[in-house]
Amino acid sequence: MADTKEQRYVERLTGLLREMRRQMARDAEPDVREVLDWLHQQTGAGIGLVVDDEGTVESSTTGFPREILRPLAPLLARLSGGKLAAAATQTAVWHVRCEALGAHGSRLVLVAAARSELSPEAVALISHTGSLITLLRRVGNGDRAWHGFHDKAYQVRFAVFQALLVGEPMLARRMTTGAVPPLLEADRLRVHLLHCPPADRDRIERAYQDPSGYHGPDLMVRCPAFKEHLICLITDGPGDGGVGDETRSSIQPGGRGETLSRLVRDNSGYALGVSGPHPLSATARAYSQAVHALAAARTMPGRVAVYAGKTSLDGVLPREPALAWSRNLLRPLDSLPALTVDVTRFFMSAPRAAVARFLDLSRNTVTAHIRRAERALGLELADVRSRAAVHLALALTSASFASEPVEQQPPPTLESLLRTERAAAWAQSFLGTLHAPQHRTLRAWIDANTDAQQTARRLGISRNTVRAHLRTAEAALGRDLLTTGVGIHDAVHAFRITAARAL
Repeated sequence: MADTKEQRYVERLTGLLREMRRQMARDAEPDVREVLDWLHQQTGAGIGLVVDDEGTVESSTTGFPREILRPLAPLLARLSGGKLAAAATQTAVWHVRCEALGAHGSRLVLVAAARSELSPEAVALISHTGSLITLLRRVGNGDRAWHGFHDKAYQVRFAVFQALLVGEPMLARRMTTGAVPPLLEADRLRVHLLHCPPADRDRIERAYQDPSGYHGPDLMVRCPAFKEHLICLITDGPGDGGVGDETRSSIQPGGRGETLSRLVRDNSGYALGVSGPHPLSATARAYSQAVHALAAARTMPGRVAVYAGKTSLDGVLPREPALAWSRNLLRPLDSLPALTVDVTRFFMSAPRAAVARFLDLSRNTVTAHIRRAERALGLELADVRSRAAVHLALALTSASFASEPVEQQPPPTLESLLRTERAAAWAQSFLGTLHAPQHRTLRAWIDANTDAQQTARRLGISRNTVRAHLRTAEAALGRDLLTTGVGIHDAVHAFRITAARAL
């Protein structure tokens, strides 16, 4: 008989260990209720997990007699306060066994209640189960702390990225006082924009994260606006070439860029866009270049593209007249709240929903800010041509290009700026890479205010064909047209210049 009892007890302990392994292997937080149910099946007792001497039950099995907890209050207080480790008592018709869990602070109490006296084997199993619950709760607390650390680390990284995006590297340094990431010590950076499945993006970001929450000398940030995008700010080392030799000169051997390129090579659904080198204060420009490069990369055999270095229109316009025009256009924004200006700036480079996600605002709030900016500017920003004008003005007055205020009375018009020979040469070079079907579709798409359905009707083709032509145009122009839409602005101006010269 003794051998049978001992054998049965060993089997129960084995089952307890099996339950422990099962709970530890869960992707989610361990489920204490399942352990309580298992203990109930083994002992026949009602099981409850009590969090204080008031009798507050965190979890319990079905049928656990909660009415016994009120008379047990003094005993529960001694157990939770650390004066007792375990106790057995009887109340009414219930035989009760209590086990204090943990060694510090206000301890939980595991309460087992049965109508008959519990056997020594059952008492031992209750004690062992209490130890298991203590371990599982520590695992759960550890998991919560781990997830909490990663969430906070992401928030810091994203805050650093946003500060760099608005041209404020010193603000980024102040936000990381005591733990300044090596990236902020660099002279230049490149933005590598990786397109991959969202689950892979999260895994990659964490795989290369160091104990400080950064990524060595670099920084990886999950884009909140586009769930397939992983934004990688990578330091650009000395001797790393410009934009000349394309991929070889922009991806340092053994660096993070090479790792990302290898991921693209090994995964057919990945693509990578790489910017040119820029100072930290021009991170926004680097990010824009990476967006354009990614659009081209999707149609390239290796699915990796470096920004081709095509000059934007703001780089060829006569400097002082262009600045005078842009400041005159944007002057009404000076009286608006800073957040309205930020929302407007982001709206020039991304759809409304993406702006809301990026700035952690509701879509209604974004819409309200845009309407306020529209009233101030006297423009309809839903119109692609108006957006193109504002985008150009913002580019001209950015920190990278602005100089001392230039007063010209009256200020020049955009039409006069676009009549220069340099602007005409730029437009011809820009559109000269397009074949006739893509040229025709892109122009019709702009005339339809980027409405694909209306474009398809005007051209007598399907919406899928419109989209295919635009994807081909993205690769030829080196501009993003469909994801963020920021590349459409240069196309608007190029068509406007060529149309004016044709008159």
